[in-house]
Amino acid sequence: MKVVILAGGMGTRLSEETGLRPKPMIEIGGKPILWHIMKIYAQQGFNEFVICLGYKGYQIKEYFINYFLYNSDITVELDKNVVDVHYTNSESFKVTLVDTGLTTNTAGRIKKIEKHVKGERFMLTYGDGVADINIKELIKAHEKGSKLATLTSIQLPGRFGNIEINNDNVVTKFQEKPEGDGVWINGGFFVMEPGIFKYLQGDVEDVQWEKKPLIEIANDGLLGSYRHKGFWKCMDALRDKIELEELWNNEKAPWKIW
Repeated sequence: MKVVILAGGMGTRLSEETGLRPKPMIEIGGKPILWHIMKIYAQQGFNEFVICLGYKGYQIKEYFINYFLYNSDITVELDKNVVDVHYTNSESFKVTLVDTGLTTNTAGRIKKIEKHVKGERFMLTYGDGVADINIKELIKAHEKGSKLATLTSIQLPGRFGNIEINNDNVVTKFQEKPEGDGVWINGGFFVMEPGIFKYLQGDVEDVQWEKKPLIEIANDGLLGSYRHKGFWKCMDALRDKIELEELWNNEKAPWKIW
């Protein structure tokens, strides 16, 4: 089963980094977050990827074109134009890189890769989120639900501590950064049947996948959910990047399942 990764957005909320490179190429532990996402899938047996490019997509193309050499020990004979590879630590990724437009919205990007999934079930995720998700359990949940699409739902932890105060202004309860407030949100990591393309008919260049097609699929009773209660983190702002970097450097990265 192929994995489609949305990697074409501008990443404006991370402008400190994205002025120079696309958001999926921002590094965590010396590797692009895109690489981390792909490793999560590859470790669980899914190593064929279709990447939707847009903003500065040429940098992602250059990364994969040169990946083998970047991760190899080589000897170069300049006068003969010969390169000998002595050792490589490359990945077994098969990557299709598709230019889906600079300003195309997410529904339009998905529509443009239809021919690359060839009428088969496929997975979809965003190019900025990592998790310790069990992909095979996600697929089982999708198959059991018999839905057109299944998304991974997650609960975000509270950002601030909760307190309860009585009439005498005495704090009777304090809880530092409690778990989610019971609301489940879209965490990406989809499994989808080719029938979802029926919801992408016509001009969807400016349509957001989450705004119209996904809502219509849900309204038709064809959207399932897989509840992930483990680690999940979206690199949405600089503070998220710093947090992920700290987890990696301290060897406490929950998404590192390889």
